[in-house]
Amino acid sequence: MIAAAALLVYAALLLAVAPRLARAGWPERAPRLAIAAWLALAASAIASVVLAGLVLLVPAPKVSHGIAWLLATCGWKLRARYAHPGGLALAAAGAFIAAALIARLAWCAVATLAATARAGRRHRLRLHLAGRPDPRLGALVVEHGDPVAYCMPGARHPVVLTTAALRLLDDAQLAAVLAHERAHQAGRHHLIVWLAAVPAAAFPGVPAFRFARDEVARLAELAADDVAAARSPRLAVAEALLTLGEARVVPAPAWALGAGGSTAAARVRRLIAAPNPLSRVASAAGTLIVVALVALPLILLAAPAYGTVGTSHHPHPMHPHTHWGYNHTL
Repeated sequence: MIAAAALLVYAALLLAVAPRLARAGWPERAPRLAIAAWLALAASAIASVVLAGLVLLVPAPKVSHGIAWLLATCGWKLRARYAHPGGLALAAAGAFIAAALIARLAWCAVATLAATARAGRRHRLRLHLAGRPDPRLGALVVEHGDPVAYCMPGARHPVVLTTAALRLLDDAQLAAVLAHERAHQAGRHHLIVWLAAVPAAAFPGVPAFRFARDEVARLAELAADDVAAARSPRLAVAEALLTLGEARVVPAPAWALGAGGSTAAARVRRLIAAPNPLSRVASAAGTLIVVALVALPLILLAAPAYGTVGTSHHPHPMHPHTHWGYNHTL
């Protein structure tokens, strides 16, 4: 019970601090680290609730006399818990919580992935019919009056450019746009954005998951901007974003990642300001925090079992005077 309560409190605290992370300034300076932090926060909160349900289903015995003692104690605790209606109800509640959470996440993950795959196949078919490949750019050019550039999942798929984008962008700006889109593909940003979107789709009533979905999508664009700015002049990247941000009707699908979009103005300001990246010490500290977010649910799960190593107060299950028919209160 202590482990389950600790895991649930930890999950609640994580979900409560999510808005603070969304308002923080450091993610602008380290978007990839911030993406990892958001994914770790969401995964840690979900894992904590699932583990809490499993703890209610299967009580954790204290470790003190080796593996044989541990297995025997586990069986004793299971019999003691299920011997009265309250323990049985608690176990049923834990099983329901864990199973419902896992089933809901799995369903939404498969449904969103399947829908995206179907839409992607239809969109690629239309592109092959309407577009023309440009071997010089390694891109697919589509006739359209709005300047748009975007990429589809997978490094094997070409970047898509409209004829208006080719007409309005100069060589430096076009190189920056291509670098931005290829950074999305190389970094598997489509997969990362999908991972952040699954909890938000599964549990739309949890604000923290919506923050994670929106922030990961925004930070993926910042990470691609940084790659483009490392290969092209920052001013050229900013000008390209301004040009692509002028599109009135975006013909790109909703699941595509493009250099333009509604966040273009804020990204232009960031490129012009050129914020300094985090120091090595700050980056190392952030990495340790991400690792801690992932590890803490397991630590909270195991802590009660090891809290009294060698000092168990329960009768030894292998002792000849132990009465297995006696219902101990846990």
